[in-house]
Amino acid sequence: MLELKNISKIFPGVKALDDVSIKFKSSEIHALLGENGAGKSTLVKIISGVYKPEKEGKIFLNNKPYEINSTYEAIKNGIITFQQELNLLPQASVAENIMIDKLPVKVKTGILDWEEINRVAKKYLDLIGLKVEASTPISRLDTAQKQLVRLAKALSSSNIKVLILDEPTASLTKKEAQHLFKILFKLKKEGILIIFISHILEEVLQIANRVSILRDGKCVITDDIKNLDRDKIVRYMIGREEDKRATFINTVDRNKKVLEVKNLTKEKKAYDVNFTLYKGEILGFYGLVGSGRTELAKILIGYDQYDSGEIIINGKKASIRSIYNTLSKYNLGYLSEDRKKEGLILTDTVKTNIAITIWDKIANGLGLVSSEKERDVAWKKIKDLDIKCTGLNQKVGKLSGGNQQKISIAKWLAANVDILIADEPTVGIDIGSKEYFAKLIWNLSKMGKSIILISSDMPEIIKLANRILIFSQNRIVGEVDNSSKDYEEISVKITECISEFKVVNV
Repeated sequence: MLELKNISKIFPGVKALDDVSIKFKSSEIHALLGENGAGKSTLVKIISGVYKPEKEGKIFLNNKPYEINSTYEAIKNGIITFQQELNLLPQASVAENIMIDKLPVKVKTGILDWEEINRVAKKYLDLIGLKVEASTPISRLDTAQKQLVRLAKALSSSNIKVLILDEPTASLTKKEAQHLFKILFKLKKEGILIIFISHILEEVLQIANRVSILRDGKCVITDDIKNLDRDKIVRYMIGREEDKRATFINTVDRNKKVLEVKNLTKEKKAYDVNFTLYKGEILGFYGLVGSGRTELAKILIGYDQYDSGEIIINGKKASIRSIYNTLSKYNLGYLSEDRKKEGLILTDTVKTNIAITIWDKIANGLGLVSSEKERDVAWKKIKDLDIKCTGLNQKVGKLSGGNQQKISIAKWLAANVDILIADEPTVGIDIGSKEYFAKLIWNLSKMGKSIILISSDMPEIIKLANRILIFSQNRIVGEVDNSSKDYEEISVKITECISEFKVVNV
């Protein structure tokens, strides 16, 4: 149905794709896998009309040569792409965002038919199982709900022949993901080709018919899923065996309390929260999406002000007024779960994004930032974290997801924070990068840094954390000692904490 032959793409200094040939079939879910920077995003942008391949590359749609000159042409021909970074209009309604490219008007007056707009939008909200009013402003939705709106927008196209889904389950609960898979199975039966991109290999093994794997811009294999297992997929992706060390062992100084939170409350965001973080500790925050972990983190960093309670840092009551104040006075940093919106300035350079947290430290008496010091700091972090970029002046928005995440953490390492809140640090990055970040977080704790690790990835949090606090409905509902690092034992305890709290609050 869709065939790519000898597709290459060259950017200044980088060959992003190198002679890639893949044949996609109708009525199948075809997984496209690879590490960050392997070429997946570039290939998707060629299929969807954002980029043109080099001259030797050919695309065939339904056995006919097909030259895609724009995203509009791709959409017109039934090639629909869901991208995680697709921007929504925050002040517009859910219905407007879903229907923005197909707004119906009343025949007689020519004005927008709002009743029809909301009716059609609701049909797609019901399809994906999102229970919000079509008239709700996007700004009122949480991250997971926005993700579902993006999915609804992709599915609302009336002429879908090829549906490309790039990390569609990021931010979704398991229940929401399973509901999405049921929709995909239905679309597959209707003859639609689904190209599915995900770093969650368990999902790929569950729903894919065939798999193509890219590595360093080349397609290293295309095969039926029945001929592959998780280990084989990882080996093709990273070119070696996965590091399966079960645990990371670090030393926690229980005599040194670096952060104490007492009876912290913020209406609708945190209720009577109490916990202690020790020097060198990795403290896990686990819970379902929307359980209140990120909301608490944003209170701790000064993004939101709390109504009552106390925050004590290094034995002294803290007066947290802003994010800048939290960093400059209390040496506390926050690695955002939404790196594109909150963690990075995508339109600015690698150098600026890394050095921004230390500008006040490297400025002269007139407040002018030293370019030489800025360069030195940025280059050091690029080398330390093995960031793949063309240079200090490359725009961060042009980097792969894994390298963007490295930039996000580089700025906090540059600031030499003592406490780092890492919010979903491995969402949307590949197996190799996940290994890297696990080791990085562990090494920071060995250096005496204290880490709050917010993660919805249960294996990851059990692998890394010393203790795990369980969140539900904006409260801490339990604490699990994770010293055994035994997955079966700890996962049962976590699940029991969440389910018991729900029973109590029925």
